[in-house]
Amino acid sequence: MKSLDEYLGDAEQAHGHLCAGQVLGVRLAMLGLAKLGIDDPRGKDRKRLVTFVEIDRCATDAVALVTGCRLGKRALKFRDWGKVAATFVDLTNGKAIRIAARESSKALARQMHPELEKNQQQMLAYREMSDDDLFMTQWVKVELPAEEFPGFRGERIVCEACGEGINFRREVPRDGKILCRACAGERYYEVL
Repeated sequence: MKSLDEYLGDAEQAHGHLCAGQVLGVRLAMLGLAKLGIDDPRGKDRKRLVTFVEIDRCATDAVALVTGCRLGKRALKFRDWGKVAATFVDLTNGKAIRIAARESSKALARQMHPELEKNQQQMLAYREMSDDDLFMTQWVKVELPAEEFPGFRGERIVCEACGEGINFRREVPRDGKILCRACAGERYYEVL
């Protein structure tokens, strides 16, 4: 694994700026990998890890950078819970750890660096704080059905309403038909 400063440099370049969320995400991912004993997530351990992120903000880009987990590789899973948190799952043994940023870390950052403005306070303090001051950790169990694993090759189903293909067992049986989620009423968009 790289050092914190090396990852922060990479995160700044990949994300377009360095902010407190990037620092949190890098540290969060580094801690998760350390707790699972994964030291080469982009090399020999690259197929060993699935990561669930709970927010679509700066920290998520940093987590993906450090872990090498990507949506397109099916190793990064997004759950929109609005929390600066991630769960790291070791596929070789089923061990999983959920790590969440402590809300109290913001107040601690103000105490540590009252001379700085908020983002600068947090960026510096989040580099300096102990893992225990910055994060809550929980060993958890994550049940992953086969279709959630990277490399899953399942049957492709065609929606009987729109004709679009559906992968990874995401079809919905409804009124005797097999539908995609959009045609079953779970649309995030409206057809014009």
